[in-house]
Amino acid sequence: MRLLLSSLATLILAAPLFVGAARAADDCANAQDQATMDECAGKDFDAADKKLNEAYRQIAGRLKDNAGSKKLLVDAQRAWVAFRDAECAFQGGPPETAGSVRPMVVANCQAGLTNLRLKDFQGYLHCEEGVLDCPVPAAQ
Repeated sequence: MRLLLSSLATLILAAPLFVGAARAADDCANAQDQATMDECAGKDFDAADKKLNEAYRQIAGRLKDNAGSKKLLVDAQRAWVAFRDAECAFQGGPPETAGSVRPMVVANCQAGLTNLRLKDFQGYLHCEEGVLDCPVPAAQ
């Protein structure tokens, strides 16, 4: 009986947490104000960037014994990040004239380009041995 009451009390106390999580998801799906849209776009970019960084770490790990290829990866990724950020700044427009939608436009652009780069990385991580344009060795 105590276990049942304890479990029921835990569920009752935790219910607001579940509602809060559901409400946050609804806020993004039905965002009505610019601040919420900006926040949701930022969260999308953060999620994409986290996945990209994990794939990057996997690739770097596979290249740990090949200093030349690892340097090329680092150089390519730095150049790609610079391109992504410059392209998205361009898409967002000058900060002084773009208005309140600029953070959302920039974050959406960053998320989109980051997801495209992630697809490239996933291709590198799963390409078949002998494919000439695959710079990443197969997992061991």
